[in-house]
Amino acid sequence: MEWLSSLFLEHSALQAVVIISLISAIGLGLGKVKIFGITLGVTFVFFAGILAGHLGLSVDSQMLNYAESFGLVIFVYALGLQVGPGFFASFRKEGVTLNMLAVAVVLLGTALCITATVFTGISLPDAVGILCGATTNTPALGAAQQTLKQLGMESNTPALGCAVAYPLGVIGVILAVLLIRKLLVRKEDLVLNQKDETNKTYIAAFQVHNPAIFNKSIKDIAQLSYPKFVISRLWRDGNVSIPTSEKIIKEGDRLLVVTAEKDVMALTVLFGQQENTDWNKEDIDWNAIDRQLVSQRIVVTRPELNGKKLGSLRLRNTYGINISRVYRAGVQLLATPELTLQLGDRLTVVGEAAAIQNVEKVLGNAVKSLNEPNLVAVFVGIVLGLALGAIPFAVPGVSVPVKLGLAGGPIIVGILIGTFGPRLHMVTYTTRSANLMLRALGLSMYLACLGLDAGAHFFDTIFRPEGLLWIGVGFGMTIIPVLLVGIIAFKFMKIDFGSVSGMLCGSMANPMALNYANDTIPGDNPSVSYATVYPLSMFLRVIIAQIILLFLL
Repeated sequence: MEWLSSLFLEHSALQAVVIISLISAIGLGLGKVKIFGITLGVTFVFFAGILAGHLGLSVDSQMLNYAESFGLVIFVYALGLQVGPGFFASFRKEGVTLNMLAVAVVLLGTALCITATVFTGISLPDAVGILCGATTNTPALGAAQQTLKQLGMESNTPALGCAVAYPLGVIGVILAVLLIRKLLVRKEDLVLNQKDETNKTYIAAFQVHNPAIFNKSIKDIAQLSYPKFVISRLWRDGNVSIPTSEKIIKEGDRLLVVTAEKDVMALTVLFGQQENTDWNKEDIDWNAIDRQLVSQRIVVTRPELNGKKLGSLRLRNTYGINISRVYRAGVQLLATPELTLQLGDRLTVVGEAAAIQNVEKVLGNAVKSLNEPNLVAVFVGIVLGLALGAIPFAVPGVSVPVKLGLAGGPIIVGILIGTFGPRLHMVTYTTRSANLMLRALGLSMYLACLGLDAGAHFFDTIFRPEGLLWIGVGFGMTIIPVLLVGIIAFKFMKIDFGSVSGMLCGSMANPMALNYANDTIPGDNPSVSYATVYPLSMFLRVIIAQIILLFLL
């Protein structure tokens, strides 16, 4: 049985893999159990790690550090890739507001930390460690320890405070989100509001009665009009056709137009009259509207089309078809000539059956090819993200350079590659299931290692006289800022609950709480908001941990 004991107890690469995998499996299994109707999911991996560490299980410190770091990097980079396509649109819409709210969470927590040192007698290094644990921010802990070393002081004391406060730091954010949901959120608040999407397409029918556009081509009319639109079908003398850009518009023509809902009034003025028929119902059978035309969705799967503008393909004039809508990551986009195509885009193509078959060959429509993993973008992105995270930024008044670290750099690069990669003809598409797998694997590894590291001294610290005080103070640093800002954001600023939850998780650097929010709230708003506020919040927390020690010690 020596082989069995060596498998679990003797430090080696094999033993590290076995222990981390075992902790992850037990934690994920327990995470499916509901307690009072609530399941913490992957968060149980952290608690399983603490228990394993307490029972004496350990792995080689270098192996532990590698697995913890690699898991965190995989998680945040995959998250950045997922939210990248909608990140900047979200930032333009309400990103500034979300970041200001996240800053408020950070500053409130910092104020509570300083207050705790005044009224409870907790030393400043211990209080900073508790703050790092309460905000589940290990990069800030690392920055604090580095600052203490430079000041010639003991650097291990913040780690114990962090370990003690960390579990309730994880749970506190989840509890705060749950409390806001129970007290303030109604069922209708959880329904996805598609009308709020700035890129949401709208279909309307118009009759041409404006003399100013009689006998003009569609191309000339488009140049006159500010609102962007796509003419999907044209009816004239009882016949339907797919109009090219050179098609001449005449009085009495009926046009089926795809545009944004906010532009309908302007297009009514442009064309002359809007028909009353509702063309936006989901149950419309487009193929039954006109027998000679077929409507079909085609997926872009040819790699050479990645990053090309839709207008450069000249599909309308070459094949006599029209592309009315583009679906990307669950969002409908208007098929304008300037739209940059990405691998995996689903195009709604209207035209004759033979023409659509030809277009299908051009676009690919080989759905199976999308299931093949594109790992080059993942590994290149990780390298670039770590390089960015290692760059030291000098902050006036702070002697120690600030770095974005293992978490901040990869998530920023992930967002940038997810957004701009296709424009550089980089294939960044991954299926949703593949992205979720990467995130779940990375997060499980990270939590297992974090718990294992903290577990060795966790219970000893708790049962010290000051242990319960540290836990209480840490829990206050977690839940008070999150509850206050969350209630203000949802109740008074009318921000949707998904975005509020993601903002709170991002401001607290809490991927476990984000996972809970994603599991219980429909849509991608929590993830998008998390990524929107995470970089700034992470940067601030790392800086603040150093500033507190440098100026108040």
